[in-house]
Amino acid sequence: MRYFARYYGEDENLWGIVGLVHDLDWEECPEEHPKKGVEWLEEAGYPEEVIRGVLAHAWDITGVEPTSLMEKVIYTIDELTGFIIAVALVRPSRSLSDLTAKSVVKKWKDKAFAKGVNREIIEKGAEMLNMPLKELIEHVIQALQPIERELGLGQA
Repeated sequence: MRYFARYYGEDENLWGIVGLVHDLDWEECPEEHPKKGVEWLEEAGYPEEVIRGVLAHAWDITGVEPTSLMEKVIYTIDELTGFIIAVALVRPSRSLSDLTAKSVVKKWKDKAFAKGVNREIIEKGAEMLNMPLKELIEHVIQALQPIERELGLGQA
């Protein structure tokens, strides 16, 4: 999210917080996600922008349509980030450093690969951002490359 905030000239800290907390409740309360996390954030006094970002990332569950640029980005890249990491994990290098958008698109077309990833959400989000899917994939790869070690990648 911080990468995209820089890309769009927006507030990196705000966008970074939304990226950090959007799945706050996932492990503890997956059946109540993201509503339980939103309760916690409201109790802690987080601003409305953060709350809406968390709700919008799960538009299909919450009904909160992404309207701001930040909300559209978190909605779109939440699923895409997981897909790209899955692609990296099956490569011999287990790295993002040599991953290309072309390789990701090839796996994208294989519907048996990462079946749990909702490709329609990503496509809808790319459309909302007015960004071709391949370009969006390239940006997410670039965003993840500096932190691949923290993601458990790059250690073939």
